[in-house]
Amino acid sequence: MKKQPLRIAFYGKGGIGKSTIAANLSAMFGKQGKRVLHIGCDPKADATRLLTEVRIPSVLQQLGEREHLKAEDMLFSGRHGVQCVEAGGPEAGRGCAGLGITTAVEELQYANVFEEPWDVILYDVLGDVVCGGFSVPMRKNFVDQVYVVTSSDYMALFAANNILKGIRHYSRSASLFGGLILNHVRQEAEISIAEVFARQTHTQLLTWFKEDSSIKCADFQKRLFADAFPETENSCRLRELMGKIEGAKEQELPVPLPQEEMERFGIQMAEAWYGKSKN
Repeated sequence: MKKQPLRIAFYGKGGIGKSTIAANLSAMFGKQGKRVLHIGCDPKADATRLLTEVRIPSVLQQLGEREHLKAEDMLFSGRHGVQCVEAGGPEAGRGCAGLGITTAVEELQYANVFEEPWDVILYDVLGDVVCGGFSVPMRKNFVDQVYVVTSSDYMALFAANNILKGIRHYSRSASLFGGLILNHVRQEAEISIAEVFARQTHTQLLTWFKEDSSIKCADFQKRLFADAFPETENSCRLRELMGKIEGAKEQELPVPLPQEEMERFGIQMAEAWYGKSKN
C-alpha cells in the first residue's frame, strides 16, 4: 500500500512571517532526508525564495507560453532537496488572486506530481479565506492539517479568526485544524493575548516565535534562519514544532468568534494588557 504523505497548509495574514516559518520547516524536514514538496500559493510568487535563493517561474507565468506543463517545468530544487513550486497569479489589479492556486493544483494533477512518493506536501497560502481560490487546498481535500500563523496584533487575529471559519466550514469527515502559531512576539503580554484568543475559539496555541534580528538578517540574505542560526531559541522552537506536526492528533473543530465578540475581545485585551479603555 502506498504511504500517505503528511499534507499540511500554513495560512495567515500577509506580512505575518508565515512564509519564513513554512520555508524553514520544509527545509528542516528535507534535512531529515524526507521528500518534501513545497507549494507557494502567493500571487507574488515569492514564497520559495528562502529555499531556492532565486525567484522561480510560476505555473501561471509558464502557462502563458504553452497549454500544459510537465513536472520538470514546475518543480525546482531548493535547499536540503526540497522541491518547490510557485503557483503565481495575475498582475496586480488584474483578475482573481486565487486563480494561480486553482490552476497550479490542476497542472500538478495533470503531470501526476502528487502521485510521486512524497513524505511531506506543504502549502504556503496567503489570505484569510475570503476568496474561494485561497481555500482550494482545504476545499479540494488536498490537506489534512491547517496551521494558522498570527501575531497578537488585532488585525492578524481578526484574519486568523476568518481562517478558522474556513477551516470549520471545510472540515468534513475530520477536523482540519492543526494549531495556532504565534509570531513576532516582543513581550509576554502578546503570548497572553494569543492564549486568551485560543481559549475563546477552542483552539490550541502550539508554539510562539520571538521577534528576532537573526530572522530578519537571514531573510535579507535569502537564508534559512534555522541553518544560519541553528542554536537560537527560535530554531529550537521550530524543531519542537516539527515534532508536534509529525505527531499531531486530530484537534477539535475551532469555534470562531462572531464579529461582535471579536470586537469585544479586542476591547478586553486593550483594557487588560495595555490599560486602554474603549474611549
